[in-house]
Amino acid sequence: MFTLHPALQKKDFICDLPFCKVLFEDNKDYPWIFLVPRKENVRNMLDLTTEERLVLMREIEQAEQVIATLFTPDQTNVAMIGNMTPQLHVHIIGRFKGDPAWPGTVWGTKGTPYEPKEKQIVIEKIKKELLHV
Repeated sequence: MFTLHPALQKKDFICDLPFCKVLFEDNKDYPWIFLVPRKENVRNMLDLTTEERLVLMREIEQAEQVIATLFTPDQTNVAMIGNMTPQLHVHIIGRFKGDPAWPGTVWGTKGTPYEPKEKQIVIEKIKKELLHV
């Protein structure tokens, strides 16, 4: 059985890839998604087999390409931190020169939420690209 950490349960669901659940960060300042391996009790990469790590890396590549294609950021950031949310999850974030945190990190920035209809449109675009890549 797979359970999301409570902090990740608050994120919007996009879709499931073969290994990961894909979640959406409601932050209009940065195109931002999460990949969460659907395996119980995974805190770090060390908790994955070599084969699972390879699948995760392929899904990260796929997700990063979708962010790059849909949003054409100046830079993509991929990070696995887990200090606050101790379940392995991968942040894939599009960054733009001049965004509110540029050139620093996005950690701790407030961000601007999407309007509900706009958020659903963005989620559907990401989902469509992820499932057709």
